[in-house]
Amino acid sequence: MRWFGFGFNAFAQICVPEKSEKEESNSAVGQEKVCDPVELVNHVGRSKIRASWSRRASLFLDGVNLPLVPGGYISSKPPIFRSLSSHFQAKSLALGGEHAILLTAAGAVYTWGQGSHGQLGHGGLIPEEEPRRLEALWGMPIRSVAAGGWHSVCVGDGGDLYVWGWNESGQLGLPSRGLRKASQQKSDQQAELHEEVFISIQAFPALVDVSPSCEISTVSCGSRHTAAVTTTGYLYTWGWGEYGQLGHQTTSSLDEPQCVEFFRNKNLHVVDVVCGSWNTFTTAVKKEVLGLKNVPELPPVSTGNELWTTC
Repeated sequence: MRWFGFGFNAFAQICVPEKSEKEESNSAVGQEKVCDPVELVNHVGRSKIRASWSRRASLFLDGVNLPLVPGGYISSKPPIFRSLSSHFQAKSLALGGEHAILLTAAGAVYTWGQGSHGQLGHGGLIPEEEPRRLEALWGMPIRSVAAGGWHSVCVGDGGDLYVWGWNESGQLGLPSRGLRKASQQKSDQQAELHEEVFISIQAFPALVDVSPSCEISTVSCGSRHTAAVTTTGYLYTWGWGEYGQLGHQTTSSLDEPQCVEFFRNKNLHVVDVVCGSWNTFTTAVKKEVLGLKNVPELPPVSTGNELWTTC
């Protein structure tokens, strides 16, 4: 198993192995932005990875919040524990900047917290103090959930991807007025922007086609970007890309899913992905290890005005 990282690196979150003087010019060490995936560790025994949103970490011990790193916050206020109703049978919990998403063992989704950006998915922008079931997904068993700063995503049992919340940076994979306006300004185009075709806030779940005929296996959210892995081992990213966290060798933002070609070109099968606030980490394995060495690459598929590459 191999581990890669890209994105915000001002605090050396994306640490890389020491390099020779000859290789130093291409090293990510000291760079604030890492736009191309950098291999951090080779031959890792574990495939699961985790990333923290905060610059500070804490440990609760005897009711005291102790710092794990220098400068960490210390508080004598004990953590608050609250028991949920037994009918929830929680499977997993995802925490956003101001909201929470609970997935039950039965595949139901509950959200609560701040809702000013539509991140709760109930159709409005009001907060919820109690866990409220997401009725729009009723009858559709959900496999996993993830929360960004102010957006939410989930993966259905069939590999479908549903998104809702704030879309200013294209993090939902839906048309973003902010990105299109910036694109027009850069290219000096004067075409009129039609408000109705852009989505700033999606207050209820919307289905997003990441790639034709591909099922999603896992998904993760950064503050304003999203990353998804298909069952065939391809990584797709979209949203805010200011620090290279999308992995496309650029700092441009995207409002539609795009395959990270680095892993395709290296013949790597992506196994898992996890996003920090402004960076992304993945684990991958050579396709030969999975017995996929002789599997041919499928040709591009035309879908009208767009050209998609099959996964």
